[in-house]
Amino acid sequence: MAKIIVVTSGKGGVGKTTTSAAFATGLALRGYQTVVIDFDVGLRNLDLVMGCERRVVYDFINVINGEGNLNQALIKDKRVENLFILPASQTRDKDALSLKGVLKVLETLRKRFEFIVCDSPAGIEHGAIMAMYFADEAIVVTNPEVSSVRDSDRIIGMLSSKTRRAVQNLPAIKEHLLVTRYAPKRVTSGDMLSVEDVQEILAIPFLGVIPESKSVLQASNSGIPVTLDKKSDAGQAYLDVVARFLGEEPPVREKKGFLTRLFKN
Repeated sequence: MAKIIVVTSGKGGVGKTTTSAAFATGLALRGYQTVVIDFDVGLRNLDLVMGCERRVVYDFINVINGEGNLNQALIKDKRVENLFILPASQTRDKDALSLKGVLKVLETLRKRFEFIVCDSPAGIEHGAIMAMYFADEAIVVTNPEVSSVRDSDRIIGMLSSKTRRAVQNLPAIKEHLLVTRYAPKRVTSGDMLSVEDVQEILAIPFLGVIPESKSVLQASNSGIPVTLDKKSDAGQAYLDVVARFLGEEPPVREKKGFLTRLFKN
């Protein structure tokens, strides 16, 4: 049975779509049949980050409304075997998403894929609830800034109260904390929260940290998930996150840095 993972946060601009693309790509690189869905109806950025915007003919809402089928809407990644993208619509609004419609699509995808990654829109409105409602696990993405962490705390509250697992009194969604755009020098100068501070505030299991890196923006502008950039420290960090998510313990890349302290036994 496929596992549904929502990539979420309360604040925009923290790297949810970058994370969704990188994480899904990392899973596919490990040989898992993976699909990543853009729930940000009306904006639709995932296809840009994945470099397939010119190949979008049918979208998520077309499938929900019966205007096209999944085979028509799914886009196979040109670089990574086992990876598919289901784009959002640019011409509809988030109210076009319904629990019944989303469930129908997810149930069909479960028969074909091992991992379904849901790229959530920012905030706590309808689109975000649709993205998280059927999730088995959640990656809560936050920047090490007070406003971002506060908004992520609100999202954690929603994961425990507004999802199917909460409503039906099922085992809780498994939560993971991912800290992005981390700059140790800014932490030292007091301009940024430390990872330990973020962990203490949010109090959910820690999955990893992605360093601030120009390669992330360069990859997004090029339509290439950063995990495919073998020279990028951020790309390598995302691959470590995937390994950790799969239950592995990847080697610490910075022997004397903050990562050693975070992941030491």
